[in-house]
Order: sequence, then C-alpha cells, then structure tokens
Amino acid sequence: MKKTNKILSVILSLILIFSVTVMAYAEGETYVISSPYSSVIWEGDDAWGAYKGSLHSHSTYSDADVDLATMVKEYYNQGYDFLANSDHGITGTEWNKKQTCLPLYAYQTLLGNKVESLTDEEFTGITTGTYPLYDGTVRGTKMTCVVGANELNNMTLTKCHVNGFFLPEGVGDGFGGKENGHELAIAFVEKNGGISHINHPGDFLESKDNIDAVSDPENVKYFGDMLLKYDSCLGIEVYNENNGVTPYDRILWDNLLMYCLPYGKTVFGYSNTDAHRQRDIDTSFSVFMMPENTEDNVRAAMENGNFFAVTRIAKANDLIGPAKEIDARNTELPYPVFTKVEVDGHTVNVTAKAADTIQWIADGKVIASGELTDGAASLNLDEIEGAESFSYVRAEIYGEGGACLTQALVIEKDEPLTFTEETGFHAIIKKILFLLKSSLIWTIVIELTRL
Repeated sequence: MKKTNKILSVILSLILIFSVTVMAYAEGETYVISSPYSSVIWEGDDAWGAYKGSLHSHSTYSDADVDLATMVKEYYNQGYDFLANSDHGITGTEWNKKQTCLPLYAYQTLLGNKVESLTDEEFTGITTGTYPLYDGTVRGTKMTCVVGANELNNMTLTKCHVNGFFLPEGVGDGFGGKENGHELAIAFVEKNGGISHINHPGDFLESKDNIDAVSDPENVKYFGDMLLKYDSCLGIEVYNENNGVTPYDRILWDNLLMYCLPYGKTVFGYSNTDAHRQRDIDTSFSVFMMPENTEDNVRAAMENGNFFAVTRIAKANDLIGPAKEIDARNTELPYPVFTKVEVDGHTVNVTAKAADTIQWIADGKVIASGELTDGAASLNLDEIEGAESFSYVRAEIYGEGGACLTQALVIEKDEPLTFTEETGFHAIIKKILFLLKSSLIWTIVIELTRL
C-alpha cells in the first residue's frame, strides 16, 4: 500500500511539474514580435543596400530660395541616393522637365530668383551616376528621381500639410486645401492612387512651446482617426529639417502607435530635410533598406517600413531623450545608422555604426538604455517587467553625428479591433465644427486673437 501511494505521489508530482512548465511556457509565448525588417537580407551576395534619401524638399517653383537644378545637384553631391521634390501644390515630375508654375509663386521671378530645371544631359548623368561631382570626380552611383510628390494644402495659414506621393502627372497642381484640412488632402491622394504621410505635425499643433500638445488626447485622436480611416496614409514625419518647430514629434508618434496598433495599423515614422535652402540638406533624412535603388522599391519600403529615420539635430527632452542636444549638421561627422535589426523569439538584436549609446522605447517610455558593445546591442523582453502588455518596442541610437531610430517592432497578441467612424449626432457636430474651423475668416480671427 505504501509503495502504491509512493508511486501515485511521484506520478502526481510529475503531472504538477509538467502542468506548471506548460503554463509557464504558454505564458512566455503569448506574444510575437513582428518586425518590418524581417524581409531584409543584411549580409551575403544578395544583401540589400542602405540608401539615403529625402521625400520632402522644395525649389523656387514654390517657396524655396534655391532653384530645382541647383538643389538636385547639391543633394547629389551630398551622397543622397533618392529624392522626391515636393513643392507646395505642385506635383513633381522628372527634374529635367519644367514643373507647373503657379501664380502664387510668381514673386520668385520678380525677386530675380532663378526658376530652373536640370538639362537633359544633367538629368541623365545624375540618374545614372555618371555626372561629375563638384571636385570633378565621377560619383558612380545614381540618384533616383521619385516623381509624383506634392506638399498639399499650400494655400492654408495653418500648417495642415500632407505629402502626397506617386500622384499622376498634373494631378494635385494648384491644390489649395482648407484650413485644418489634413483629411481633405489625404482623401485626395487616396482617391488618385497615391500614398501619403502627415508633415511636421508639431508645427500644426504649435507644440514647440507646449510639449503637452503632442499628448493631448484630442490631438492624438485627430491624427489617429485619419491614419485609421485611410490605409494610404502611412504615418507622420518624426524628424523634419532641424526639428526647430517639431522637437516633440517622436512623442506624438509614440502616442499614435499606442492609439492605432490595437486596430492593426502601424504608424511609420519618416524623416525628411524639408529643404528650402542648401544648408538644410544635411539635417534630417531616411535610410531605406532596398534590394535595388529604384522608384518602385522606394514605394515598397515606404509601405512596408523597412527604413530608418535619421537626424543630424536631436533636440533634448526629459521624456524620451536625448539628455543633451546634438547638432552635427554640415560637419564631416558620420551619422549613426543601424546595420542590422533581427528578432529571435522575444529578443531583438541590433548592430550599428557611428553610434555610442542606445535606448529602447516601448509604449512611450524608455525601458532600457546603455552603451553599444562593439557596435551591437540586444534587448530580451522576457527580462523586462510588464513586457507582455507592450504594444510595440523601438530602438534609438545616438552618436556625435546625430540620431537614428528604427520603426516600431509590433508586439502581436490579440486580434485587431475594427475601426468605425463616428456617426449620428457626434458626426454632425464634427462636420459643423470643421466647416467653421476650415474657413479663412475663422483662422484670421484666431491668429489675431493670439497676437
């Protein structure tokens, strides 16, 4: 009898141990980290290239100080691999073509500014890499011309600017928009088969002097609902030029990720020069991971998120850093960039160059930070308390030459919610308020009141 009881006790103990092990294993495997870089080939003969580019730039065809030909040559000499010229209310074509001339910008000629495109020879040389650099040497690598870009809502006083991409030629020329009318531009781009992102939202929110504006639930909902409603609107600019009026847009981005991810929408963070002068070109830009430098691959990377956002000017802030301001624009310092981002179970492994420190952000908070070891760092989420409740994790690296961030690596747990637009009384009130706020008279009254 004692022997039988002993055997039963052993069996029950084994069952209990097995049950606890299964439960612990199940608990540790309740989420999967989904990476936008999962398809990137980092090493070997088929390795993808890292291509530097900007999707937001200007010329004297709109309100810049520099003509298109000079601006394109400057980007080429600064090592850019692709460029989208997105003048205000003008859908860009090839750089050797005359762009649409709007009456609004006739002042450029009156001021004596050149309004000039590339010659056919210059365009061919730059887009094949055979055009000589300033020092006379041949670069050897091409700069891809991304056509169909347009910074919409060009006639508004409020900075409700949206960049549309891959619009048909001429579509969007003269698009004036309405005050506070982000959605009008986004809907216009989607209707015409393009994709879009929201430009410098901090400028619209005037958050430079009010950091709370980027976390205001009404502001987060305002942008978040548009991102959820329109699949073609891919994200927001998190870095823009020198970040002077947009120092807290990364915080808004974190808030939008938390707002949109439960519905299955990843919000991508873009970085662009928004250059109006040559000195603006070495400010903020992106590094796209692509199998080849082509216009089609640029669009695919924009839609899939396999790119990094880089800035040469990182403004300090106490919430998500950096602790000290970085300003390396127009210097010889190399900019930091990730060279590999890989997920192994619940661990994210990265390598980088020209970077000293790294921080990991999840749901708007820094969850880990430290120095890179031989250019490498790892984060094991199983070692982070509460990680199973995170909606995403992302990494930022810093060096003397600037800052670089990954896109969000999504922590997938549950079936996504279904987004539905407001209906009934609330929808009617919303439309009435927009009609009021979109009027020029209302905007002028508000601006005068502020003054």
